[in-house]
Amino acid sequence: MIPLYAYRDNTCDPRKCTVKKLEKAGFLKVYTKISQIPRNTLLLDPTAEQALSPADKHVKSITVLDCSWMVLDTGKVRSWRIHRALPFLVAANPVNFGKPCVLSSVEALAGALYIIGEKERASELLAKVSWGNRFLEVNKEPLDLYSNAKSSTEVIKIQELFF
Repeated sequence: MIPLYAYRDNTCDPRKCTVKKLEKAGFLKVYTKISQIPRNTLLLDPTAEQALSPADKHVKSITVLDCSWMVLDTGKVRSWRIHRALPFLVAANPVNFGKPCVLSSVEALAGALYIIGEKERASELLAKVSWGNRFLEVNKEPLDLYSNAKSSTEVIKIQELFF
């Protein structure tokens, strides 16, 4: 089982924070400093040049950035050895429902797990929020296609079908 981590800077509403729910349920470990995150983790980074694909299934761990991108030191993020962007997915969370590429942390982690073949685990994470199953319903077709892709390049081609 791939360990899950989150960098959290406490800028979000703690009552709505999906990372806090996942931490409480024992699904991930939270770090409050970027320097604490294991350097061999795959960092989910929307600014990454390479898309996440099933070819990434052998990573040592996955880390989501649960923070305000306005205050994040993107230089530190871009210097990460392994960082990937999620392909096109639509949010199902109550704050950003229907918005493309504006995912909550639980949606980002679940999407990543689904793409690399850990579909049951993705469902387990999403079960921790009342609207979690809706994320899988809304994104079923793209997630299934992405999870059958051979490479990041193929994922990029598939995502073009949904723009």
